[in-house]
Amino acid sequence: MTETKDDFKDLELPQKGFLNLLKLLGPGMILMMTGVGTSHLVTAPVAGGRFQFALLWCVLVSYVFKYYGFEMAFRFTNATGRSMLDAYATAWKKWTLWYTLIATLLQCVVGQAGRIAATAAVLYFFAAQYLGTELPLGLWGLLVGLSSVVIILGGRYSAVETASKIAAGLLLVCSVVIYFIQPAPLSALPHFFIFETPEGSWLVIAAFLGLLPTGIDVSLQASEWGKAKKVGLGGIRDRIEAAGLARPFDPFKSSKQDLSVDLSRLPAHAQEYCRRWFRIGQWDFAIGHVVSFLIACVFLLLAAVWLYPSAVSGNAVMGEIARIFTDSVGPWAMTVFLLGAFAATYSTAFNYFDGWPRVVGACCRNLFQRTAGLQGIAKDELTTPEHRSKWYSEYNIYRMTMFFSLVTSVAILTGVESPVWLVLVASALAFFISPVVYYLNLYYCFTVIPKDDKKFYPSAFATWFSWISFVIFTGMTGVLIMAELFE
Repeated sequence: MTETKDDFKDLELPQKGFLNLLKLLGPGMILMMTGVGTSHLVTAPVAGGRFQFALLWCVLVSYVFKYYGFEMAFRFTNATGRSMLDAYATAWKKWTLWYTLIATLLQCVVGQAGRIAATAAVLYFFAAQYLGTELPLGLWGLLVGLSSVVIILGGRYSAVETASKIAAGLLLVCSVVIYFIQPAPLSALPHFFIFETPEGSWLVIAAFLGLLPTGIDVSLQASEWGKAKKVGLGGIRDRIEAAGLARPFDPFKSSKQDLSVDLSRLPAHAQEYCRRWFRIGQWDFAIGHVVSFLIACVFLLLAAVWLYPSAVSGNAVMGEIARIFTDSVGPWAMTVFLLGAFAATYSTAFNYFDGWPRVVGACCRNLFQRTAGLQGIAKDELTTPEHRSKWYSEYNIYRMTMFFSLVTSVAILTGVESPVWLVLVASALAFFISPVVYYLNLYYCFTVIPKDDKKFYPSAFATWFSWISFVIFTGMTGVLIMAELFE
């Protein structure tokens, strides 16, 4: 029986209001939490401790000129109900998916090693300080990775997410309070607009630009998270296709035009439902972006005031950073810092153990027809025995990638003595692969979303500023590479 437009009247409209908005936030806040653990708690203090205020401009540049690189991925998913990786499937010879697949597998190794290194550094310092035990960093990394994989595959993430948010919130509040105990001098503020590259700072700069607020490649994870949330157009895309209100999308036959949705064809109630969730998605990202910016600024300024000059390095790096709290408040504050630092770094590593395998699975479902026939990761999507038994199902590719990331990243962490160096290299890697993802996010938004849709299509300002940002960001990538090659 053909579905009728009247069937959309059962859609429950999300309630308006700030408090209701906070309850509905999702992928944007997860995106924020993926960056706080490494770029904010390690890279920002390293920058402040080593170079004082000189690299403040990096923070501003990263957040301003990467804004639309992330925003367009959110916009695309909320305006089409499809993942950005579905759009990548329409490229010539699917080269975009192959590029993303290779880059993501590389990130699963080196990138994840950097993320678990930060969490392992917290545990290493805690055990050394309070238990008198100095276990190898790799062993702590293995504990972080194993617990993350077990919790994700066991489906018990909600409790960990809640605890992490509380602890990370506590860390943020304490950091802001401590900042105002001895705030940075007003003379530091012009450094937001002064372009400086102190000797020996190129790796820190690349790390900042790569992982503040996080790598642009994580926008692909956010797009998959947005689709998995199953609200707005993402929740009714299959339904409107069945009703003949949007063209069905087949990654092996369809063009990018088949991804677009003409919202005016939907019933008024469905239109309002989609528009409200679209606005929630935009606010979700914007709030997370602003909060992430404030945390990065606070930690760099705190390190510049309390740690400079300091190399901020070594296995006990978290003890060095904790000096901010102990020197300003007292020894008891270290406990607060370690609790919040563990929550932030653990949530980062945790989210990546889900995010990158999710991207690999999405690439494979759009590259291989047998995987497309057994797509789905959520338990309610595993509708046949083959979803669990066939190695090439999206679910099993997702799981295999997770274990691959666990084994390889822990192996790298075990063989590297400096967690700070590993975090910086992983962050720089995200910077160097970001321009391609940045461009593709813009390209598909501007060519798939109908231009006459004033709600979903980017405004004139967003259009011009996003392309200007892309040019500046890509130019800086080239400059940093050339500077390192030719000194």
